[in-house]
Amino acid sequence: MLRPKIPTNPTPTVQASPPVVLEPAAGVPSVQAPPPAPAPPRPTVQLTPGTALALVGGGTAVVLVVGAVLVSMLLAVAITGASVAVCALVIRSLVNADAKRR
Repeated sequence: MLRPKIPTNPTPTVQASPPVVLEPAAGVPSVQAPPPAPAPPRPTVQLTPGTALALVGGGTAVVLVVGAVLVSMLLAVAITGASVAVCALVIRSLVNADAKRR
């Protein structure tokens, strides 16, 4: 019932000719390119005690900042939930008090 229609590619109208290979003349010598120069060696990274201390300090700072952000988000959600619960209790109390008066 629902079959996709696959488009057909049209046949080419121009005949493709085989590629032409040009050979150098017999009297002309070929010029060879010099081999590429080797890449300079990479400098080695030396980890000094000061650098290690800086890395540890930076990592600790990142962990503390991310932790503080996550804890503050958790507290915001908890405070919002508690305030919504208090509002629900107050509204329920008002509705019940209004129903008893009638």
